[in-house]
Amino acid sequence: MKKRMLIMLVIVGLLFGGIFGFQIFKMQMIKKSMASQKMPPSTVSTIRATIQTWQPELKAIGTLRAVHGVDVTTEIVGLVRSIHFKSGDTVKPGQILVQLNADSDLAQLRSSEASAELARTIYERDKKQFAVKAVSQAVLDADESDLKSKRAIVAEQAAIVAKKSIRAPFSGRLGITTVNPGQYLNPGDKIVTLQELNNLYADFYLPQQELANLSLGQKVIVTIEGYSGRNFVGKISSINPKVDPETRNVQVEATIANPGHVLLPGMYASVQVQAGIIQKYITVPQTSVAFNPYGETLFVVQEGAKGPDGKPELTVKQIFVTTGSTRGDQVAILKGIMDGDIVVTAGQMKLKNGSPVIINNQVVPTNEMAPKPKDE
Repeated sequence: MKKRMLIMLVIVGLLFGGIFGFQIFKMQMIKKSMASQKMPPSTVSTIRATIQTWQPELKAIGTLRAVHGVDVTTEIVGLVRSIHFKSGDTVKPGQILVQLNADSDLAQLRSSEASAELARTIYERDKKQFAVKAVSQAVLDADESDLKSKRAIVAEQAAIVAKKSIRAPFSGRLGITTVNPGQYLNPGDKIVTLQELNNLYADFYLPQQELANLSLGQKVIVTIEGYSGRNFVGKISSINPKVDPETRNVQVEATIANPGHVLLPGMYASVQVQAGIIQKYITVPQTSVAFNPYGETLFVVQEGAKGPDGKPELTVKQIFVTTGSTRGDQVAILKGIMDGDIVVTAGQMKLKNGSPVIINNQVVPTNEMAPKPKDE
């Protein structure tokens, strides 16, 4: 009985050993077969890395503001008699915009002028009398004081009358008004906005660490949504002497030319300040670089052995690079590749070191320093 059990155990062991041995042999054969087969090449797009001049830029978001802009108001109360402009008009300095009712003020001015003229006559007469010792110095002094007082009243009343004529303080374009003849105005009531549009200010903020790269007269380029493809050029006109203690940013003011008056105060603007010395960098499209926690990498195409058709086989090599600033679609490569290297720009997801590739550049990512949206 024991002998029979031993024989059965030996047979079972041989059976399982044969099965396991066959599976191991099968796996080895599969591995050899896979090793003998080459992976099909992947289709990628490429670009030749080139050295380009690079103007360092500081980017910010700003708001446009008129060099001269004000809401026209009245200093004194009054009833609107007439309006001498239309909404949207362009006006000159001193042009009358609104005339308030000044009848009573004019009458008071005429009365004051008459009193001043009488005081002048009395003063001139007593002056002659004083010359012949007919009146005292005290009388002449009182006459002179009265004349000056009456003239001051005339000047005050004339100023009140002048304020009844509301004028443009400078040239510019008027906004939309809701004031009508017969309307009663109080001091400070808005009549219409007036904006001078030949030049505008662009107000923006930059971090305090960029102060060393800023100077008066520095070139600024402004782009506005709605005017794609058009740049408005200006210069830095003022740098705030105080840094905001909460944000650690400094306010910068640039004066921007506004040809055609297409820009308006209050617009949102993208600002680029050209700062620093022009450099030369190797540049590639940003799509070429894989940004990873362990570093930035890209793939470079290399030529291998010649194939059956006599052409060299193309493979890729993954390279760690040091990236610099970005500009539009481009990124500067500070270290890792050389001028003239063929860099993969699309199709990297399926690549690894040594992967064979086929280059197809019929459709390639954009590589513009100042990309512009294209209409479909």
